[in-house]
Amino acid sequence: MQNYKLTIAYDGTDYHGWQMQANARTIQGELTRVLTLLDHRKVTLHGAGRTDAGVHAEAQVASVFLEREFAPDQLRDAINGNLNRDLRVTGVELADEGFNARFSAKKKTYRYAICTAPVVRPCDFRYVYHYRGALDVAAMRCAAALLVGEHDFSAFTIAALEIEDRVRRLTRLDVETDGQGIRITAAADGFLRYMVRTIAGTLIDVGRGRRSAEMVGAALASRRREDAGATAPAHGLTLVRVDY
Repeated sequence: MQNYKLTIAYDGTDYHGWQMQANARTIQGELTRVLTLLDHRKVTLHGAGRTDAGVHAEAQVASVFLEREFAPDQLRDAINGNLNRDLRVTGVELADEGFNARFSAKKKTYRYAICTAPVVRPCDFRYVYHYRGALDVAAMRCAAALLVGEHDFSAFTIAALEIEDRVRRLTRLDVETDGQGIRITAAADGFLRYMVRTIAGTLIDVGRGRRSAEMVGAALASRRREDAGATAPAHGLTLVRVDY
């Protein structure tokens, strides 16, 4: 058997997230369906992370063992030939037997896009959160700086999360501007559920003047979900890359 590393891009608008579900269209489900067809047996696909419903990816990573032998480009084209155009395998590599897309990952990078223009361009509306009005970027950057480092991010995930270890090392949290709005880029060794979207929602509150940087620091220290901001909408979030 050969282990393959797949790099995957998708528009998550019409998917119920990454994780396979019995009665819903998911990224893992669609890829597993096609790979099972190609390998003539049920396969197990491991993803680097479980993106939520509506979240997009430029370079999600998955790994799978196949019994049939494929050249990387041949496998890429065979998979894409059986998928809808909102989901594509952009690259295939031969991987070592010990490689696992989830457990071998060292860092993940996400981008949250906010459009502050009066009108969202038709080519962008699926991928940005539209906030009409000015946001205080300097204040957002001050608040973001408080979150960088190794912390317990309990305030920035769902309160009922079953995972006991909520400590993550956030190595990057940049707030940048472009011609159409603001990009929040977050990189960490791992993320809790809704963590990036809750950080984005909290920083948006700071930009609107509804929350101070000191309040963000206090929320981090309190570990209470109610002390952080709202969870920003899923469609503004994109998984940019996974590092190994």
